[in-house]
Amino acid sequence: MNRPLSGAPTGGGIVIGRACVLDTGFIDVPRYYITEGELAGEHARLDEGRAAVERELQGVADQLPHDAPAEARALLDVQMMLLNDAALIEAARDRVVNERINVEWAISETAEALVDQFRAIDDPYLKERGRDVEQVAGRLLNALSGSGSPALAGRVTGEPLIFVAQDLQPADMLQIRGAIGFVFEQGGIHSHSAILARSLRVPAVIGVAEAVAAIHDGDMLILDGDAGEVFVNPAQVLLDDYRERRRLAAEEERLLARLADVDCVTQDGCAVTLLANIERPDEAQEALRMGAAGIGLFRSEFLFLNRSRLPDEEEQYQAYRQVLDTMQGRPVTIRTIDVGADKILPAQALVPGATSALGRRAIRYSLAEPEMFLVQLRALLRASVHGQLQILLPMLSQPKEVDEALLLLNQARQELIARGEPVAERIPVGGMIEVPAAALSAGIFARKLDFLAIGTNDLVQYTLAIDRTDHRIAHMYDELHPAVLRLIALTIRAARKADKPVCVCGEMAGEYRVAPLLLGMGLRSFSMLPSRLLRVKNEVLKVDTRQLTPLVRRMLVQDDLGSIRRGLACLGIGEAPGLPAGTPARDPSHPSTPTGAHQA
Repeated sequence: MNRPLSGAPTGGGIVIGRACVLDTGFIDVPRYYITEGELAGEHARLDEGRAAVERELQGVADQLPHDAPAEARALLDVQMMLLNDAALIEAARDRVVNERINVEWAISETAEALVDQFRAIDDPYLKERGRDVEQVAGRLLNALSGSGSPALAGRVTGEPLIFVAQDLQPADMLQIRGAIGFVFEQGGIHSHSAILARSLRVPAVIGVAEAVAAIHDGDMLILDGDAGEVFVNPAQVLLDDYRERRRLAAEEERLLARLADVDCVTQDGCAVTLLANIERPDEAQEALRMGAAGIGLFRSEFLFLNRSRLPDEEEQYQAYRQVLDTMQGRPVTIRTIDVGADKILPAQALVPGATSALGRRAIRYSLAEPEMFLVQLRALLRASVHGQLQILLPMLSQPKEVDEALLLLNQARQELIARGEPVAERIPVGGMIEVPAAALSAGIFARKLDFLAIGTNDLVQYTLAIDRTDHRIAHMYDELHPAVLRLIALTIRAARKADKPVCVCGEMAGEYRVAPLLLGMGLRSFSMLPSRLLRVKNEVLKVDTRQLTPLVRRMLVQDDLGSIRRGLACLGIGEAPGLPAGTPARDPSHPSTPTGAHQA
């Protein structure tokens, strides 16, 4: 067939190979009532099942090579934590006692209730955490039945294959040798299967409807991890085409790699700062490899998720210090926690309305829980002596939120001084502009803060009132909507008028075709996934901002998307990817700290 199966892309390029279809589907859960005299036996079975899964996961962890990506161990740790989470294990035990049902039935019912709660969360990353609960529950059920992981039986051969399944747990993915690609029916780009595939640098397409039915063992597949497409038994002409695409992509990557140590300067001499977004400390190494000038957004949420207790000050300090040490004096912007109680507390603590994207989350949650916030602020301040730290406050909507946060930051400083802890003298504090109210008040925020960061993902969602996770209206989510572009331009102008740095750190920053548009608005700082840095740099090197500015000014008064897209197509004219002749080597000195830093 020459029409592709489609799903969510995870990157990684193009692979061609034979399919290996795995059966990871329905688990037959026995359901029966028990007597009081059988309670002790069921409790013992639950403990034995949990111990068996722990041994299995530990065995996988022990077999990981020393150079395995840190995400691999981290995802195994997540499943280990869920095995000891009261929201799953003890809640299932309570069902056995209170409802007099067998342990398999109790696990199934408890997991289903937890998954429903995760699915009600607006945030797409947290929505996918329900998959983790399903996977751990599935392992427990397999252990109780004595079946282990039947999907992999006889399949771990080392032969290079593209594995096709409804879904695979991270531990199962790590046991497969020689996988050149994955196709999954379930999950999304934020699922742990997708995260692990990216960290292993293995192309994958996620959420492919009916993949297991449409693909058979031995079928020839073309998997395009960048486009999110899978061709089954393609015609020879299509195979030849994709082999040529793969060759050209490899050549392009080779050329782009030469840009890592090149100054990021436009044709007319405007210096542009390219920073990296990371979610875990170990990702900072990849940012350095790609030539990032610093970390523009380090999301601290990983410390708070998939656990039954809050991280203490020391744990947070060590994580923040690790990134600062890795970046060797380059600026590191760490965003304070951007979640709410619905996402960091045990699932049974959820309350009606807690999962709303418009509820008590981000800076609202931090200010409502000052003791928790102070722990994070003290950890950040302690880490500040190890590098060039900048603190970013998420989801601002009112100027008073800045005032309250700065008061708490000063309180944290005084507490550390009283303890005799060293703290950097000056630490820039910035704010995320990701709701329309903040964009319209950007001038006020620019005067109160040291820098601004535009979070385009949420800004688009809130401006257009569109839930990105709702497939029925997701097509209406468009970062090029005239209203969105005007809010971005307004924020950039306000920051420049106040002589404060401004950066775009949403997905839009990593879209190389959009880079000329943002440059024409006056943006000079972008923060994106490390994997996108070189392609965006290549685009920056080609353009002349003196030509872009008037073109973009005309685009911003357009009222329809068609006109804007046609205008955008005219902005990126330049050389093909590669190292422009005469491009200077990058200055090894690091970018300076924004001026006017708060006495934190």
